[in-house]
Formats: sequence, structure tokens, C-alpha cells
Amino acid sequence: MTTEHKSPLRVGLFGLLGAGNTGNDGSLEAVLDHLRAAHPEAVVDAMCGGPEIVATRYGIPTTRLNWYRGEYRTASRAGAIAGKGLGKIVDAVRTAAWVRRHDAVIVPGTGVLETTLPLRPWGFPYSLFLLCATGRLLRTRVALVSVGAGPIGSRPTRALTRWSTRLAAYRSYRDTQSRETMRAMGVDTARDEVYADLVFALPAPSAGEPAGTPGPVCVGVMDFHGSNDERDRAEEIHRRYLDGTTRFVRALAEEGRPVRLLTGDELDRPVADAIVDAVDSPLVTVAEAASLADLLKETACADTVVATRYHNLVCALRVGTPALAISYSAKSDSLMADMGLDPYCHPAREVDADRLLEQFRELEQRSAEVRRTLAERNLAAVRRVEQQFAALTAVLRPASGSGTTDPRGRARARQEAP
Repeated sequence: MTTEHKSPLRVGLFGLLGAGNTGNDGSLEAVLDHLRAAHPEAVVDAMCGGPEIVATRYGIPTTRLNWYRGEYRTASRAGAIAGKGLGKIVDAVRTAAWVRRHDAVIVPGTGVLETTLPLRPWGFPYSLFLLCATGRLLRTRVALVSVGAGPIGSRPTRALTRWSTRLAAYRSYRDTQSRETMRAMGVDTARDEVYADLVFALPAPSAGEPAGTPGPVCVGVMDFHGSNDERDRAEEIHRRYLDGTTRFVRALAEEGRPVRLLTGDELDRPVADAIVDAVDSPLVTVAEAASLADLLKETACADTVVATRYHNLVCALRVGTPALAISYSAKSDSLMADMGLDPYCHPAREVDADRLLEQFRELEQRSAEVRRTLAERNLAAVRRVEQQFAALTAVLRPASGSGTTDPRGRARARQEAP
């Protein structure tokens, strides 16, 4: 009797991982946990923005995303400009060589198809295009898994993003508006599914029950300067955001509420420090949250969360803490609607401290009701991520009893409304 021998599955993970953004790393962690549980035989490595961090924290081999180490710094000198230009050629060869070594490459969640923050086309959009193009040429399956997308004004960036998405072997989105955005951009999304953000797969500490007296409030801040299409107004947008958020935090402190400032990226720390200095109250402190697990713990201990960064919101909602979004893009509005909190969105470009306080107080008055709603919506979100991981098996092992050989997952589970 002979036994069929299967070679180890070779899976690559790709993205701006380990580069200081806790949300990106949380998505990576969710996929890694799934691979280790469902595909323990898989050999996994990553091509990423912070290879040292990923290798140390997650124990997998890594390759630097860009040959030129100054890729994401502004180039003003001739040498830096030449280095970036040469790097684009070298990266095409490096990416192809890395892709060739894998059966499949996963882009784990994150907003890889959006420009809600300033982004140049020759940065990550070019890197993603190289990945998807070489994957198609070398017959390595590239999967964009529960990714986010948004409108793109820059024609070069839009073209690179559209072609990257078309060339991927598998696509799914974390919300409906992302899929609709790509459809409007000319991508055939008929077989693309919507699941939920991958962070909902991570284990979450239970949210504490509010005490009889008002407790701590987590305020997530961001180095926000508007979108890629608002560069001419960047400083004005940032000033309004910072001034409004500072006034809101000061009002909470004057009411005797302890405030924990949260960040979601290394870039956010100066904003938090500026608010602490401006308010000058012992009640206002900055959380030292180095990972998404730390953010989950912080939000679980809060009575209420008011946050700007998308994954600060996800953390609060994941643990069932009532949250108010200082929204800078449609993805935050969509997430809040999915979790039954659509009345509690406030525009990041026009932070009105008085109106924000009104929304905050209304949310706190409904805290018990909101917590029950979030418990129900969390169950639905977790189920959707489980369905996503089940569909992902068809991409990793197309002939492995998944019910389909279609890498887009023709045998799809029905989506459950939250």
C-alpha cells in the first residue's frame, strides 16, 4: 500500500508588516495563528517593511520589502533620488525571486487598496503590483485576504491598484464599501466575497463592567493630515484635528475623568505628547501599547473609547466597549454601521469638541444597550472571519478537498448579517 506524499506547503506573507502600525501587525498575527492551527505543515516566511521586528516577534524568516532602505523617506538629494530609482529595478528582481519560492502568498488584511493617508504610487502600490504581476507570471497564487479599499484620486496609483487587484488569484474584502470601490474602479468583483476585519479572529479580553462612578476613557489619537488627495490642505486639517481633540480631552479631564491616550502607529506618539502638554493634567496619560494585544487590554478596561485610527476602533468593538469614531474615511463609517453604532461617527477633518461631547454623553447613557449589541455583532464578525479562513484553504491547497478548485472560492458559505 502506498501513501501519497505531499510536499510542505510554502506560504509567504507580504505587506507593510512590522513597520510600526499595530493594526497591520494584528492582521498578520491573525493569519499566522490560523496557518499554525490549520496548516501546521506549512513553511511560512514574510516579505515585509520591518523584517527584524517580524522575525523577532513572530519567529519566522523574513525578507526586506524594499532594497533601498530609505524608500519611505523623502528624497531631496541626487544620491537618494538615484537610490530610489535603482531600487525600483532591483525590487522587481528581488520580488520575483521571493515569489518563486512559494506555493501561495497572502496579503493579510489592512488597507492595501486605499489612499486614505498620504501615499506615493512608487511606494507600496508599486510593491503590491510587483507581487501580483510576478505571482501571475510564475503561477504562484497571490491572495488579498479581507483587505480594505477606498477611492483613489491619483491616476498612477489608481492604475497600479486596479492592475494589482485584477492579477491576484484571490480577493476578499473586510467590508462591502471596499468591494464596491473596486467594482467602480473596473475590477470584476462578481466572485469576490466580503467577510470582516481579520483582527476579529484574535482572542479578546472581556470588557470590564462599568463601576458605579464614571471610569476611564480611552481616546485614540492619530497623526492625521488628511488623505492623499488633500496634501495642499494637510497642515490646516492637522491643526483642526489636534485643536478639536485637545479641547475634548481637556473637557473630560475637567470633569474628573481619567483619560488614556492610545496610538496605533509610531507616528502618533508626538500627537499624544502634544495633547498631554496642552491639557497639563495628571488625569491624562499615554498608554504604552506596543502591540494590538496591548490595545485590546487598554480598551477592555475603559468605560468608553473615542478613537480615530481604524484598528483602535476595531479593538474597542472586539472587546465590546462602547466606541465613538472620529472618522477619517468610509471604512470607519462602514465598521461602525456593521456594529450598530452608525450614529456615533464624528468627522476627523472638522472636530467640533462641543458636538463630540454631546455624542460621547449620549453614547455613555446607552452604554448597557450598546454592550449587548456589540456582544451579538462580535459573534457574527467572528463567524465571518472563520468563513474567510475556510475559503482560504481552497487557495492554499486548490485540490485539497475544499469543495472547489476555484481559487476565488466558488463553494462559498453564505454571509451572515451582523
